[in-house]
Amino acid sequence: MTTGSALRPVRRRPRWGLWSLLAVSAAVVGHAVPPYLTGDAGDAKVPIDPDVALHYLSLAVHAVPGGLALVIGPLQFVPRLRARRPGLHRAMGRVYLVSVVVASAAAVFATAVTRGGFAVQVAFSLLVAAWLYTATMAYRCVRRGETGPHRIWMIRNYALTFAAATLRLYLLIGLLLKKTLISGLDFDELYTACVWASVLGNVLVAEDVIVQRASAPARHRHSAGPATDRGAHLAKSGG
Repeated sequence: MTTGSALRPVRRRPRWGLWSLLAVSAAVVGHAVPPYLTGDAGDAKVPIDPDVALHYLSLAVHAVPGGLALVIGPLQFVPRLRARRPGLHRAMGRVYLVSVVVASAAAVFATAVTRGGFAVQVAFSLLVAAWLYTATMAYRCVRRGETGPHRIWMIRNYALTFAAATLRLYLLIGLLLKKTLISGLDFDELYTACVWASVLGNVLVAEDVIVQRASAPARHRHSAGPATDRGAHLAKSGG
């Protein structure tokens, strides 16, 4: 009587976090990418250097594939999609990685000519380098058939991709605080702080997610072990 409830598999909670990422990503893309599709530098969301002819173009080339990667990314972490549609999962993965490479290449030039200052250049340079490195490692792992390490590197890579969303969230909060509580805060200082927070904060969150994923099987075995042992004992004894 008791063994049935003890051995009943635990239902997984709906992964609302993934769909929240998708919703936020779509909202960011819908707001940030269209200005770079008009061909008018005046529509850009960041200051454009008028003395650099390719500044706006580099931002456009970065924004469009970067936005595509931002939307595709959460879908790559859906287990049901991986299991039922592996071909679609692989196809979207290729599109994602190509988008990251193209967006990173454009970001190299955009970072070099950004008007955000040296501290912003350093943050974006580290972001681009880490973005390319984690994408390369994810690709190498999947080519070798190492699915576990591949997923870990993809978590890290998408955390860097999602920095585009957290940057805008921090800016929104910062601007609200600037209007209400910290009116003397300089915008350049606020922007620099938000850039660094979006990069470092996302890296820390990604590593925490990876650690939690690694420790989950051990926790599950520890919690399920006694009940399983009791069930096996009762089954052997005929109880």
